[in-house]
Amino acid sequence: MQHTHTLDSFRQLGLSQEVIKVIEEQGFTDPTDIQRQSVPFLLGDDRDFIGLAQTGTGKTAAFGWPLLERIESFDGCTQALILAPTRELGQQIAQQLDLFGKYLDHINILAVYGGAPISRQIKALRQPQHIIIATPGRLLDLINRKSVNLRRLRFLVLDEADEMLNMGFKEDLDKILSYTPASKLTWLFSATMPREIRQIVKTYMRNPIEAKIKDKNQVNVNIAHKYVIVRRGDKVEALKRCMDVEPNMRGVIFCRTRRDAKDLAENLLVKGYGADAIHGDLSQQQRDRVMRRFRSQELQVLVATDVAARGIDVDDLTHVFHFSLPDDKSYYTHRSGRTARAGKTGMSIAFVDPAEKRRLHFLEDRLHITFEQLLIPSGKDIASIRIEQACMQLLDARSKGKIHGEVLERALLLFGNLSKEELVKKWLSTEMERMGLTDSKDINASIFYNSKSKSSRGKRKHRGAQRGKSKPWKKKKGRKR
Repeated sequence: MQHTHTLDSFRQLGLSQEVIKVIEEQGFTDPTDIQRQSVPFLLGDDRDFIGLAQTGTGKTAAFGWPLLERIESFDGCTQALILAPTRELGQQIAQQLDLFGKYLDHINILAVYGGAPISRQIKALRQPQHIIIATPGRLLDLINRKSVNLRRLRFLVLDEADEMLNMGFKEDLDKILSYTPASKLTWLFSATMPREIRQIVKTYMRNPIEAKIKDKNQVNVNIAHKYVIVRRGDKVEALKRCMDVEPNMRGVIFCRTRRDAKDLAENLLVKGYGADAIHGDLSQQQRDRVMRRFRSQELQVLVATDVAARGIDVDDLTHVFHFSLPDDKSYYTHRSGRTARAGKTGMSIAFVDPAEKRRLHFLEDRLHITFEQLLIPSGKDIASIRIEQACMQLLDARSKGKIHGEVLERALLLFGNLSKEELVKKWLSTEMERMGLTDSKDINASIFYNSKSKSSRGKRKHRGAQRGKSKPWKKKKGRKR
């Protein structure tokens, strides 16, 4: 009974049975606020539209469902153009539209973006494409090569418009829009409405209807928010130490760029950590292979960019690491939300350069959370933990092969002049050198983060803590609320 009622809430939006069938298969429970406000209007109204909602609120479905319903599949011209700021988002939109439209009359959908051979995209564009999803730079290249014809365009969707402007695509957008007919409908979706977006609205849109969704960026209360202060050059070492003191952890490490994600994953892999990366340079087949390894727990951590990580749904993740702090508070919410699912607890740890410490205040104030400082484990901390693990493995080891008497006799002869203590010391020294633990400096940055209500005493207290013995995950509390 409840299931039928859930589907009725989608039917009331005006969606066709073909789209409802996909919604049922995907297990969607209820339309989001942006979907409730957007879908009925976009299905039947011939006016421009502005949807203001945060990332992760179901915007792709909000414009994707009505767009697919309004495409005339018998007409082979390009009827809809969706502009997205990044390759990863463009790929995601294309995949979702393919899924949403699988029971509709055959609709051709193509994503074009930089970083992929343009010759293949030109070849694909020789076939009828009803919907094109594109990044601005690559689309301009294709327009200049006369490979894209937008003269009969009926719908233009600007997704994450504010992000496109942040990335410097204003001039490209102006050029692209000049190639589109004035009669088209423009649907603009954005998390924010800065002055530059208002200028686009004023210049290119006609009396648009605006739907604004209240920000519901609530952070899961089961997540503990931590941070370490570390200089940029020590971040990789700090991350490894944090992983070393939590040998059973599983998590996602977020980086700002594809290059950062790729380099960090390779660095961790070389050092013996179970890590791999997902980013926009991977094919779908490669991405699927990485995700299979992560879900099967063959990998301990996944290194990802914000956009490439969309759609990741893995249970039992204990940690989220922010190798670089995000610029937008909604990204912090969505990153951290990868852990502490289904009523479980989790930890979100930010690696903060001394120059970035003010951004913690911003996140605390906007998200109503409290950060707690952790001291990065020292070399002694890591050595103690890893040597103890090695000792336990040695104690638990079972002889898998027969040891010949002559071999044992020779070994006893070689070690005969060593006391038990000397033998253990030599073994420990060898193990520490093998693990790279012989020269592990203290990498906690000397600048201590103070909440706004704190005095400078925190700095002196922090320096004193570093002179003493730090313990694994030694905590320094932030402000109370």
